[in-house]
Amino acid sequence: MPVPRDRGLVSRSLLRDNAYRAIRDAIVDGTLAPGERLNDADLVEWLGVSRTPVREALARLEQAGLVQTKPGRYTIVSPVDVRAVRNAQSVTAAMHELAVREALPGLPAAALDEMREANARFADALRREDVPGAIAADDDFHGVLVTACGNDALRDVLERYTPVLRRLERLRFSSLSGRESVAQHERIIALCAAGDVAGAAAATRANWETLAPLLDTLPEDAEPSD
Repeated sequence: MPVPRDRGLVSRSLLRDNAYRAIRDAIVDGTLAPGERLNDADLVEWLGVSRTPVREALARLEQAGLVQTKPGRYTIVSPVDVRAVRNAQSVTAAMHELAVREALPGLPAAALDEMREANARFADALRREDVPGAIAADDDFHGVLVTACGNDALRDVLERYTPVLRRLERLRFSSLSGRESVAQHERIIALCAAGDVAGAAAATRANWETLAPLLDTLPEDAEPSD
């Protein structure tokens, strides 16, 4: 199993969470490709931790739909599953819409400035074809409202389902179609600035639903060979 060259990335504190995030991010950015077999020993060497946090991280990733395990046979990076992505999209769009509705009344001007700054970074990353940078800036843009709403349950749901979508967005943000999101973000900011809760919520949901056309391009699931 090829793994990133960097080693010892996980500190001794919060080993399980850090191991989860490191493996998750490697799956989302394509370093660990769909169908890739995951070997505990390789992951232990890469992350610089014991087997226990690695196994706990893999169990959590399986719950999130990013890893598949057949006991005694293999653990692999999950193929991109059309139904799972559709489900994740529906849930994620609904959660971001809810974040807008809860955060917008009384949203400070500083939050709008954060959204503008994140969207500027997003547009710049797209121009430079920096897909990881675009995804990070997009996370920051939507994260302003998620943080402002102060709903921990909503944040937990997004933590689980957003990575499933981010694998798909790597394709979208590497194409011209992804640049439509810049204008969509600008519209969301304008509606938020105007205090239009219903309009901003609808525009946010629509922004997350623009991934739908890419679902038809997803490959069929594949079982690994023994």
